[in-house]
Amino acid sequence: MESNRPEFTKWVACWGNATSITDRKECVYARDLTLRYPVRMCFDGSSLRFRLSNLTGTEPVRIAKIRVAHQRAVDSDAYQPVAVTFGGRCGDGVEIEPGTEVTSDEIAFDVTAGETIDVSLYLADFTQMNAGTLITGPLSKGRYSYGDFADSAVLPIEKTRSTQWFYFLNTIDVLTADENRAIICYGDSITAQSWPDYLSQRIWDAGVRNVSIVRRAVSGTRILRQYDCITYQAYGLKGATRFPIEVNVAGASDIVIQHGINDIIHPVGVEVNPFRPWSDLPTVSEMTSAVEQLYVRPSRELGLHVWSGTLLPIFGWRTYNAMREKMRGEFNEWLRTSPIFDGCIDFDRALSDEHRLEAFAAGFDSGDHLHPSEAAYDVMAQCCLEALRAATRL
Repeated sequence: MESNRPEFTKWVACWGNATSITDRKECVYARDLTLRYPVRMCFDGSSLRFRLSNLTGTEPVRIAKIRVAHQRAVDSDAYQPVAVTFGGRCGDGVEIEPGTEVTSDEIAFDVTAGETIDVSLYLADFTQMNAGTLITGPLSKGRYSYGDFADSAVLPIEKTRSTQWFYFLNTIDVLTADENRAIICYGDSITAQSWPDYLSQRIWDAGVRNVSIVRRAVSGTRILRQYDCITYQAYGLKGATRFPIEVNVAGASDIVIQHGINDIIHPVGVEVNPFRPWSDLPTVSEMTSAVEQLYVRPSRELGLHVWSGTLLPIFGWRTYNAMREKMRGEFNEWLRTSPIFDGCIDFDRALSDEHRLEAFAAGFDSGDHLHPSEAAYDVMAQCCLEALRAATRL
């Protein structure tokens, strides 16, 4: 009998995150800890490979066990985790040197579009928790447990809590059909929050089965500057450092870039904050040049379609003033009209008050006058979906 199963010949990223410096709290090490991250599969496939990152670590990280399992197998007897190996070794685990990333062996593991897999990492010995990123959204829910439960179907409730910090796990690729591809969403806290997850859901609900959404976003990050103090290190690497690493996405066809608001709103002068001098404030010309040189040109060299995303309203934010609003408006106008992009996702117009364009429309402000509400993030996803569909990119 002839098989109806498609031939799987192409590696495509089905999930991805950025890696940044984690928030520097009192405790920066963990021991005897299991991290579990559920990941929804958007493609059918026959094998997986995993990229783990210690990009921002200053010490080697030893992950004692990495497991992948079908979440649907809720019965403990049917839950059969598969070991993720590196370098052809039969033994468990991997050591990641500081400032580096590692990619696993190809793991034979059949997946079905729409299902959720569990990825579990067990940290046996004291481990520096310096490489990870905080993300949110309906598809971004992690957990951690005290103890070794990497092979367990159920994490013990009394030893387990939820987390939205994603440590070390950076990218998951699936060996899948040739027509499948990835869209990268690149940016700062706006993109580290919910709209990429809502976009994934809307794409799925629209019946599109050949596109994944890979998030590359870090809260607080800027295009042209970065912080070297522990107070703000979690705000991430600057664009010139981040982008060449984060654009490394198997099977990517498009990238949506929504980045730059932190360059505008952060500087306040050393008399107010010693880490935020006025010298950090770029001109709009410097920002547009950086986007072209650092983001668009490398993307073109990789054959990507490039989409600009306008910056959102900031009226009421604690550093808002007329000068910053003028910069945002000029930068947005360039994002809308520059011929270097394939098109613009106009998030600003989708979320702003039509009678007061510098402010969010009613119901779209999270309350801090910078980040959108959950309803607004869903609107951003719909805005992106419509723009990509109109350009026949979905």
